[in-house]
Amino acid sequence: MLRIHNSAWLLVLLSAVLQILIFPLPDLYFLDWAAVAPLLIALLRAREPDTLQLLAGVKLLPAKPGQAFLLAYACGILWYAGTCYWIYHTMRQYGGVGTLAAAGLLFLFCLYLAIYHGVFGLLISVLASPDAGDGTNPFTRRALLLAPFAWVAVELARTRITGFPWNLLGISQVDNIPLAHIATVTGVYGLSFEIMVVNTALAAAFVLRTARGERSKRKPLLLATAAAIVVLQAGRLISPPALPTDHTARLVQQNIPVLQGSDWTKEYFEGTLRDLSRISLSAPGPNVTGQDQPPAASAPSVRPDLIVWPESPAPFYSTDPMFRDTVSNIARQAQTWMLAGSLGIRNAGETPERATELFNSGSLVDPAGEWVGRYNKMHLVPFGEYVPFKRVFGFAGGLTKEVGDFSPGTSRAGLQAGSKLGVFICYESIFPDEIGQLAANGAEVFVNISNDGWYGDSGAYAQHLKQARMRAVENDRWLLRDTNTGVTASVDPYGRVVSSIPRKVRAALDAPYAITNVTTFYTRHGDWFAYLCAIISVAGLLLNFRFRARTESNHE
Repeated sequence: MLRIHNSAWLLVLLSAVLQILIFPLPDLYFLDWAAVAPLLIALLRAREPDTLQLLAGVKLLPAKPGQAFLLAYACGILWYAGTCYWIYHTMRQYGGVGTLAAAGLLFLFCLYLAIYHGVFGLLISVLASPDAGDGTNPFTRRALLLAPFAWVAVELARTRITGFPWNLLGISQVDNIPLAHIATVTGVYGLSFEIMVVNTALAAAFVLRTARGERSKRKPLLLATAAAIVVLQAGRLISPPALPTDHTARLVQQNIPVLQGSDWTKEYFEGTLRDLSRISLSAPGPNVTGQDQPPAASAPSVRPDLIVWPESPAPFYSTDPMFRDTVSNIARQAQTWMLAGSLGIRNAGETPERATELFNSGSLVDPAGEWVGRYNKMHLVPFGEYVPFKRVFGFAGGLTKEVGDFSPGTSRAGLQAGSKLGVFICYESIFPDEIGQLAANGAEVFVNISNDGWYGDSGAYAQHLKQARMRAVENDRWLLRDTNTGVTASVDPYGRVVSSIPRKVRAALDAPYAITNVTTFYTRHGDWFAYLCAIISVAGLLLNFRFRARTESNHE
């Protein structure tokens, strides 16, 4: 650590700051083309040689594996602290823990997730062969060539192993419609790869050295990289015409606060249901169109095809007669389908041979008021909706007062409500392959119900929305996003927010949408591109070891 050059630490700090700024709320998305380049430069110019340098100027060498892991690990800690700072707010306000405990939990979270940044740094160091010399050696060039593949492989590992693919690099370009269309083939990982290619080219201009007698390649590389950034980012200026719609969903934004169980008196509960019933059955005012987005093509002014209630902190149990009667009456009076976020119970009151199970659910009610289907959330939030490995982490069940004890669902089959609904709940929206399964199973429109009220006014709600929008792009589906406190919106297959309503108000949005049976290449084949990048990364490592062994044997 002491032998790492000071410039490397400064570059790591710069990279972490840039990676934070590209995501909401700062949303300086255009910085993503240079956000990782400082980290790459730091990894490939991290230390001085052990031998005395007689020529002018300091030639810094690639970091050794331990140094590279440490540099990238520090970058990851700073990045997670800067983008997921909302964990502190959530634990402090809703978790029942003190200030120091909430800060400690955030710090532990950053220490854990930053391992993936560290692994990326380790891969670059091994590929660069730190003992082989400076930027003129082929190992450094090979490391730069394989850096985009290694980054995507690490993002895939973060998705599959840890299960927290929050803010994958490609998410930052969801508003760049022509570029984002790549996701219909590769998923969001293709965008991450494209961004990393540009970052690598930028880093190469500062890392690669020319042999004696050769002209410097820095200026041509910088000019080519700048031109690529301008061309790629210019896609954000292109906005296709509004897509036609022939359906309307009434999305009810409940704006229900997080209350203690004792605060839910009978009067408050009944009053809440009456208010929500009134909003659900009344046509809302004019829709608020998404900023800088084209309005939807004339949505029909007839009764809604679907009414949606979000996931909420209210004790809306699917077995509660008052809740069931209210929802059924709304569906009958509106003569339409209704999807209601609720707490589903299986086997309640039956013999103890099978334990009662609690689910985070979306219940479907038909126009006759009959409860005909239910989606039970499959990907639960660890330490939020369940405690993983209870024998090991049993103490965590009492760590926060809001931790749940939910059971996971078992099926991603769509719910038939005139058209086939692909329902997913809250946190599930950040998993590309899981949402793709809904479209592969025949879902004609996505419905995402969520309660983002846990995040307060932090950037988490905006980060969450961007990730959900990318799922619409990947699968070429309209997305109806109904949240408790906002953002409640209709999103078209280009990922554009077509209509929305302000946050923190109790209101309804008549959201236009259309249905489709078309499946994208990504829907049909999933994360093939990310796995290909992982295979290429492993192959690159193996070839690197073989080439290094051959080089060393030739020198003996």
